Amino acid sequence: MFTPAEREALRETLVAAARDDPRITAAALTGSAALDREDRWSDIDLALSVGDPGEVDGVVEDWSARMYGDHGAVHHVDVRLGTTLFRVFLLPSTLQVDIAFWPAAEFGAIGPSFRLLFGTANERPPRQAPDPVYLIGMGWLYALHARSSIARGRAWQAEHMISATRDQVLALACVRHGLPAAYARGAHDLPAEVLAPLEAALVGSLDTGGLERAFHAVTVALLDETRHVDGDLAGRLAAPLAELAELSSRPASRRPSDTDPE
Repeated sequence: MFTPAEREALRETLVAAARDDPRITAAALTGSAALDREDRWSDIDLALSVGDPGEVDGVVEDWSARMYGDHGAVHHVDVRLGTTLFRVFLLPSTLQVDIAFWPAAEFGAIGPSFRLLFGTANERPPRQAPDPVYLIGMGWLYALHARSSIARGRAWQAEHMISATRDQVLALACVRHGLPAAYARGAHDLPAEVLAPLEAALVGSLDTGGLERAFHAVTVALLDETRHVDGDLAGRLAAPLAELAELSSRPASRRPSDTDPE
């Protein structure tokens, strides 16, 4: 397990390497370090601006070789945002190192966690919160599949779909309260009155009763959050979501089976 001192030493080494690389015109800290909110578990987040768009691939290749050759990376995964590549490295110490390679014309803050270290940054519009109507749509879509998975006795798929529905509800609540919605980053800061009902939406067991209790709670929560977004839409969804929630409390003899037509 890495120590905060080891993390800081590696970050300083990487920043020094960025300053020495003539292809890199600017660099910034992102993530918790940019806001002075690091804790024992924080990773390294570094954004690099590449002056010549034609050199981005070469910079990525050279910096990846540095991470593997000099710092012992064991694997990496790539995430893209438009033309920007976020390469995420895993070190043997379990330290995560995120290096973003930005074309210089697009380099700049897309959120509050951005601290310029050298060079210049462009003024960029802040990243928009997820569209609540889209989240609602994904919520009822997952709920439909949760219902059919329970009815078919596919417990693990049902658990997945119930949890996915709950993720949409949490994202809706985060957007409503002005908190980060991605990856449930703001969920812990939601008011207790929002979170308390969602505890019942956690799948406690894979037996039918446990799945149905969680499913009932999450469909009720989805409709409640929808009312905060669009009253008319909530009115249109009320009957089908109520039907889904009611299904979860029916006696087994009244539930559809996997032989019923859909």
